[in-house]
Amino acid sequence: MTPSATDTYARRMIYRLVGEGAMVLHMAFLVYVAVGGYLAWYRLPALWPHMACALYGLGITLIGWDCPLTDLETWGRERAGQAGLPPGGFIEHYLTGVVYPREHLLTVQLLVALSVAVSWIGALILHRRRQRHSSENRA
Repeated sequence: MTPSATDTYARRMIYRLVGEGAMVLHMAFLVYVAVGGYLAWYRLPALWPHMACALYGLGITLIGWDCPLTDLETWGRERAGQAGLPPGGFIEHYLTGVVYPREHLLTVQLLVALSVAVSWIGALILHRRRQRHSSENRA
């Protein structure tokens, strides 16, 4: 028994939703890596999951690790009958040359690294300051 046109359309739409959902998650992950460390300014334990994500992002950038969200998006898009992501992946397809010029990729990467470092250092400074104030209030 062959699938009807409606079944094929529905199946493709589900795969397309998988691809689109992976794209949205991917963008959210990149935003979190860039600025999520500032959440630790309010709750220091938020630093740990951000550290894991930032280090994973660093591994993808420096070592060339694969990103499962890129694979998931490509998988969903191809099964929906669309083109998958190019070999350069998500950032090359959606950001580099679209949001910022291709020749500024290194600058953007360094700015993200600076944002991460500032967020972590700021979180630790604020945490120590709060500890000092709470110990002074007890005395």
